Amino acid sequence: MDTTLHITLSWHDWLNLFFHYLLLSMMSLGGAISTTADMHRFLVEQQGWLTQAQFNDAIAIAQAAPGPNVLFVALMGWQVGMNAGSLAAAWLGVATTMTGILLPSTIFTYQVAQWGHRNRELRAVRAFKGGMAPVVIALLLSTAWILATAGGADSNWRLWLLALGSCLVIWRTRLHLLWILAAGALLGALGIV
Repeated sequence: MDTTLHITLSWHDWLNLFFHYLLLSMMSLGGAISTTADMHRFLVEQQGWLTQAQFNDAIAIAQAAPGPNVLFVALMGWQVGMNAGSLAAAWLGVATTMTGILLPSTIFTYQVAQWGHRNRELRAVRAFKGGMAPVVIALLLSTAWILATAGGADSNWRLWLLALGSCLVIWRTRLHLLWILAAGALLGALGIV
């Protein structure tokens, strides 16, 4: 069972966190959620700055809350700061992770979007867009794998069955995603998944 961490972060650690999120920003082709596998590797496995439960909670809360789903990055920064022991460190964690994840991708996206729009009929541009689709799907699947395997091997079949059923409902119906999220939350609250 995960417990609260008590960590000590130097300025070198904060810079390391910032630069790691700068790099992740450039990899976030399918949105920041597509880089959660590497965030997990860095924050939970390599550095030990977050527990597995804190990592999962940050993603679950941000995905269930209204607004941009990139808020899970802020929650991770907040948790790292709280594990470092103060409210000021929590706010520093939010600023560090959010600036790191947003700055490069925002500048890059703005510049590339303008160029891509001007050259949208070029064969190379269309080929690039078509080639990136499998990469984005693979990154999202790796995120699903990280989240689904965190609970232990004995309960995974129910979670995978729910994920498969949700995919089919999304693909074959026009049911709003919030209903699917509500159904998943209800099944989780009842202890079924």
